[in-house]
Amino acid sequence: MNSQSKMPNDLSSFWMPFTHNRGFKEDPRMVVSADGMFYKSADGRDILDGTAGLWCVNAGHNVPRIVEAVQKQVAEMDYAPNFQFGHPKAFEFASRVAELFPEGMDHVFFTNSGSESVDTALKIALHYHRARGDAARTRLIGRERGYHGTGFGGISVGGISKNRMHFGSLLTGVDHLPHTHDLSKNAYSRGCPEHGGLEKANALLDIIALHDPSTIAAVIVEPMAGSTGVLMPPKGYLQRLREICTQYGILLIFDEVITGYGRLGKASASEYFGVTPDIITTAKGLTNAVIPAGAVIVSNAIYQSAMDHADAAIELFHGYTYSGHPMAAAAGLATLDTYAQDGLFENAAALSSYWEDAVHSLKGGRNVIDLRNLGLVAGIELAPREGAPGARGMQAMIKAWEKGAMIRVTGDIIALSPPLCIEKSHIDQLFSVVAEVIAEID
Repeated sequence: MNSQSKMPNDLSSFWMPFTHNRGFKEDPRMVVSADGMFYKSADGRDILDGTAGLWCVNAGHNVPRIVEAVQKQVAEMDYAPNFQFGHPKAFEFASRVAELFPEGMDHVFFTNSGSESVDTALKIALHYHRARGDAARTRLIGRERGYHGTGFGGISVGGISKNRMHFGSLLTGVDHLPHTHDLSKNAYSRGCPEHGGLEKANALLDIIALHDPSTIAAVIVEPMAGSTGVLMPPKGYLQRLREICTQYGILLIFDEVITGYGRLGKASASEYFGVTPDIITTAKGLTNAVIPAGAVIVSNAIYQSAMDHADAAIELFHGYTYSGHPMAAAAGLATLDTYAQDGLFENAAALSSYWEDAVHSLKGGRNVIDLRNLGLVAGIELAPREGAPGARGMQAMIKAWEKGAMIRVTGDIIALSPPLCIEKSHIDQLFSVVAEVIAEID
């Protein structure tokens, strides 16, 4: 069967997520297979994956070890419930996940996506305080420009206006820290910006003073904000948030759905920055996106408190039909094996300097107003067209597709996050395409 014959004959029924549906269905960008660093388009072209799918295919596409694990599992046992029953792979998977995260965070609650992981983390935080007799702690603090998925909890603590504006009043009792982006002081930073870390983190003190610390349950931030356009934490920022939260008895949640599993060259951003939160949310790279799955990693203190203060046989009335799904566990175990045996975290760390130089080679490019990088992530910010914000970014994405590369854009910011199996030749190819695109768009 050739690639053309795989094209669907009707595009109308699928309401696509986060997509200009009318435009896409007039001129679809369709992929039909994938292997390694490349997709294959419906018209037979190789498309270099500059985004690891959607920040998630960290080990590259069509990894034999993962494919075989899923095939074997579905033939052995397709599904088993984890409500009052269990299956061995879920417990093995939880142990393997916990090994990757900071000391003292040894307990894992499985979900099916980053959105579910965030809502789970928020519920665990509220449950923790209530179970300990501190029921007044109900307020949740997010951050402007934060992205925490699309559940009602996630968009409530999130801070991207388009994700919030159409969906009513959302959760009550939520406030937001200011975002950390400051082009006037930190443009073209290599790695974490120098300016504003303590100032931006100390804004939490103002929120605490406004609401009283005894009412605040948790603060949730992305260590590196991804979906809003790749914003790096200024130096000292995460460390200061940790200090303040500890001082006032507030739980600190790191949303590591993007940064988890090697994106920065370490197992987690918590490890990379040397800051241990109380709860970590993950998904995406957990199973290399082969099977949907997420995981919330919690401190031993939080887990033990739930065990010690339970008011019923069931300690936490929360979960999902597919929590710890057998195929997700099989895919996840094989994915973690792949990261370790193929040295993919180490490869990301080793190539980060080469990647950084490639990113900053675009300085001076047409309409480029900032370049940002950390690990194997890049943000390329373009000046918006007058009266048409986002149009220049959309044109860049389409032109890159035509030239054989998949890139992601958010507004007028190009976000790059390739699979961790990338080689220098792929980096050269990707940035050659991006440079051409920048030069050509008006």
